[in-house]
Amino acid sequence: MENGKKLFTVTTSPNIKTPDDTRSIMLTVILALVAPGIMSVVYYGLRPLIIIVISIACSVGFEALYNLILKKKQTVGDLSAVVTGILLAYVLPASVPYWIPVVGSFFAIVIVKMLFGGLGCNLVNPALAGRAFLMSWPVLMTTFPKVFSGLTAGVVNTADVITSPTPLVAMEAGPTGANLPSILASFIGETGGCIGETSALFLLIGFLILLFRKVITWHTPVCYVGTVALITFIFPQYGFSNLDFMLYNILSGGLMLGAVFMATDYVTSPTTKLGKAVFGVGCGLLTVLFRYFGSNPEGVCYSILIMNVLVVFIDRLTKSKRYGTRGGAVNVK
Repeated sequence: MENGKKLFTVTTSPNIKTPDDTRSIMLTVILALVAPGIMSVVYYGLRPLIIIVISIACSVGFEALYNLILKKKQTVGDLSAVVTGILLAYVLPASVPYWIPVVGSFFAIVIVKMLFGGLGCNLVNPALAGRAFLMSWPVLMTTFPKVFSGLTAGVVNTADVITSPTPLVAMEAGPTGANLPSILASFIGETGGCIGETSALFLLIGFLILLFRKVITWHTPVCYVGTVALITFIFPQYGFSNLDFMLYNILSGGLMLGAVFMATDYVTSPTTKLGKAVFGVGCGLLTVLFRYFGSNPEGVCYSILIMNVLVVFIDRLTKSKRYGTRGGAVNVK
């Protein structure tokens, strides 16, 4: 400690001189996630806020309860469960029943995170794994309410929701499709989609906050979005011009949210700069493949989960060699 500030975070090597710890990093991430949440309330009313609160409360509650039952040290103070709760809520439609974030947060926290040893031990991103599990209810997870449609905060019957196709779905009708929003609307977020994924503008602001605070580096997000942009520009579909098809692809769906907040997760992404770039390119390639050839026009969730599993191999292939040696490791006899 010096002048009340922590100078070292002492863990396994390397020990880095920094005033940050897990809690302060998570606070920065939460700050970066505030704006998309506010815009979801503007577009859909109080219902998204209720879903976010339920998701956070259940994520924190399940982690605390797990630690209590197994008599482990409480870890909810690091705020990682809060971030998981926010991200899980952000990848849900605003019309889902309130039990959906409860089930999703249980799977994300207990099954994906805590049973594998807690923060730092999970193999895949908990929020995305929770969303993948919730796709067991496909109708609920693919019904997207129209913005400014007056969605009530109470119990919602999915059949009565005024729906709006996401831009990725609307694109299939071509450039003149009646439901296709403008590129500006896609950038601002006035389109169908999940609670926190539609506003590319505010997700970019979040990216700048994380970059300025040095919580993340540019490598994964830029390589991820850049790969999608390059391929979709070269190979447009549905009669779109190269530029328009590229812009719709990078501004629509969960690409921005996934690239900035999911693919950069410390635990489930590579540690080296080259590894981060490879990870981003891999996510981009898989996302385009899912969007071009999959039955679902999205692809971000499964792309990141697949690349999460490959992180250990990416780290091994991109690790730096020790100075003064020809190999990556030194055998001491």
